[in-house]
Amino acid sequence: MKSLVYSAAAAALLIGSSAQAADITIGVPSWPSAKAGAAILKNLAEQEFGANVTLTPGTNPVIFAAMASGKGDMDVHPEVWLPNIQSIVDEYKDNVVLGDTMFEGEQGDCVTKATADKLGISSITDLADPEIAKQFDSDGDGKGEFWVGATGWASANTEKVKMRSYGLAELYEPETIDEALAYARIGEKEKKGEPYVFYCYTPHHIFAQYDLVMLDEPAHDDAKWNMIQPDEDPQWYEKSSVSTAWKPAEIHLAYSKSLEERAPELITLFDNYSPTSDMVADWTYQIAVKGRDENELAQEWIADHPDVVDKWLGL
Repeated sequence: MKSLVYSAAAAALLIGSSAQAADITIGVPSWPSAKAGAAILKNLAEQEFGANVTLTPGTNPVIFAAMASGKGDMDVHPEVWLPNIQSIVDEYKDNVVLGDTMFEGEQGDCVTKATADKLGISSITDLADPEIAKQFDSDGDGKGEFWVGATGWASANTEKVKMRSYGLAELYEPETIDEALAYARIGEKEKKGEPYVFYCYTPHHIFAQYDLVMLDEPAHDDAKWNMIQPDEDPQWYEKSSVSTAWKPAEIHLAYSKSLEERAPELITLFDNYSPTSDMVADWTYQIAVKGRDENELAQEWIADHPDVVDKWLGL
């Protein structure tokens, strides 16, 4: 494996120049694929460059603000979804480097196939039928439950606006709970024969774990997509309107511009790191479904994919 030769050469260079190993911190958002990517990057930076890497949980705004400061509190964001957090990227563009698109994702709203067949639904507009909405009300408050994402997700804000634009706001209660809890409900609801509707995205292990249907929506139209995030305007909800499907998401890695001076040896890795959607889906499945330890999985995957690793190392 070429990277082993590279590691030895890098180590010799560091020793010969009396350079100190870099200390960096990778910010880790809450979703499974970001956790998996962070573990992969941590192990590569440590094994190939002798870096000291800390993984620190954080939300998108917190990670970006820390990267922009250049103080080393957080240096890398492993999985930036656009257009979801475009406003944050734009705010910190002078001090945060956004890499090329690594892979594309799809976003929408899902039900299980059993629910789709039972209720005869295939489109988001089918949910606007009051009789259908009643089927999703499990707590008797008069509104169906609709998971729009976790607290702090920009996509959750967008989903709330979409609900209003599609005429669902009066029929459903938008829930913002932890992703793991929300997806655990899928199995619980399925066992009880109860319907459940929820925000979903790919790549994600949930599509391998359950038979899901992503509900049809009007094709994405920029003219009908006016989403303002809370960090842009306190009246974001009232001023926003979203009445078409998401356009394909572009997923990037981002890092603090300060690393170009603080840890230049790592820039090639961060610029070249480009997992495919299939890789990411497998990582998340192994971690979330199979219960694999993230660090152990990362070490195993790196050892089993030397050609991919060498490309990321620029060899």
